[in-house]
Amino acid sequence: MRSIVVLPLVSLGLVAACADTALVDRASAPRAGFASVAETARRAQVGTPAWHQDATQIAAAEARVKQLIQGKTITADTAAQAGLINNRGLQAAYADLGLSAADLWQAALGSVPSLGLSVSGLAGDVTRSLEATLITAVVDAATARPRSQVAALRFEQAQLAAAGATVEHAVTTRRAWIDAVAAFEAAAIIARAQNAANAASELATELGRTGAMNAADQAREHAFTAEIAAELADARLEAQLAKERLARLMGLSGSDVAFYVPDALPGLPARPRSRADIESLALANRVDLAAGRIELQAVAAEYRLTGQTRMVSDIEIMAGFETERQNGKTETSPVVDVAFQIPLHDTAKMASRRGALTYMRAANRLAQAAIDARAEARAAHMAVTGKHAVARHWRDTVLPLRRRIDEEALKSYNGMITSTFELLEDTRDGLEAELGAARAKRDYWLAETMVTAAIWGGTVNTFGSEGDEE
Repeated sequence: MRSIVVLPLVSLGLVAACADTALVDRASAPRAGFASVAETARRAQVGTPAWHQDATQIAAAEARVKQLIQGKTITADTAAQAGLINNRGLQAAYADLGLSAADLWQAALGSVPSLGLSVSGLAGDVTRSLEATLITAVVDAATARPRSQVAALRFEQAQLAAAGATVEHAVTTRRAWIDAVAAFEAAAIIARAQNAANAASELATELGRTGAMNAADQAREHAFTAEIAAELADARLEAQLAKERLARLMGLSGSDVAFYVPDALPGLPARPRSRADIESLALANRVDLAAGRIELQAVAAEYRLTGQTRMVSDIEIMAGFETERQNGKTETSPVVDVAFQIPLHDTAKMASRRGALTYMRAANRLAQAAIDARAEARAAHMAVTGKHAVARHWRDTVLPLRRRIDEEALKSYNGMITSTFELLEDTRDGLEAELGAARAKRDYWLAETMVTAAIWGGTVNTFGSEGDEE
């Protein structure tokens, strides 16, 4: 009986000693995987993220943010940077990355063999129990490498997910800054109209006292002033609410919200900031597509998929690539200029039906994600170029015409050719034109932020076998 027990114990000890030291070193670093997150943020030009892991680091981050914004008029870049440093939700996403690193660390270390045995006699069942325990432990140790491989792939996905959350938060914060500045700009435009309306209302009152203006015309003057006052109050409220949304994304609250935003958005650039090859950029850089590719590797590793790999485009697989295979051969032809290549294993060789379905489900989800990414990229390019043209039209055509009309209307009024009521109508039309131009400019800057989102992606969705177990 002794020979049966000792030899498996020796073998088990040797297997357990073979932990993957490279993976252990990689996963046990305090900020494992965060360097790739910071590199993605740098390439996407959204700012520099930071991962805080204790109270001292959190306090230092708060002090840095305060130094960046306290009592200052902040830019979009400053707002995005403050959000990357100080937003607690983003720090939670980085904690998820740390948990994935811990899973990889545990998988790389492998199972620690343990053997517990209570012997009360020399019955034969004792030997069988001992053998079963040893066999289970040996099998567990023997499968440690495949488990480590899957854990490493999941860790890569976690890095992409953290990078996607970083880009998404920076874009969202930048959009909130644009909304806040645009709201204050609109309020300033309405305030200028309010000043003119107040002056006209006071004049109407004086003319009414002298009998030069009848009661109806006076009422029109006062009504216009009251309407402008209501619009101004609403615009100022919207500006404060927009600033509050921005502060929340920057991780600020209460007395921390002691910063300012500019009174107006920057002028339009000479050309829209986008590129004609935005589709190719999206397919090459989007973190969600990269995560989808890794998911295919993880499924293949999990189900021991060893068949030959071939490459098909997302269009081909969505068109039913697998159903077109005949006699083991497939004829394909390029259907698009910009293709996203998806690796496919020969699922016909898989012993597990569940594995084949899981793999093809992940492949089809990735194909759909690639199609969606290309559509989003094209839409972002069309939006930013179209919004730039619209905003330029408002700036170069509509506003100059409105200003010319206002000048002529004032001349006619001063020459007593037109009435005060007609002048007020022209003033209201001019206000609407200025607000329209400001909205068009805001829409352009918002569209520009979506170019970054289209190229780099946002939150990474898992394409794989959630809830699937053998």
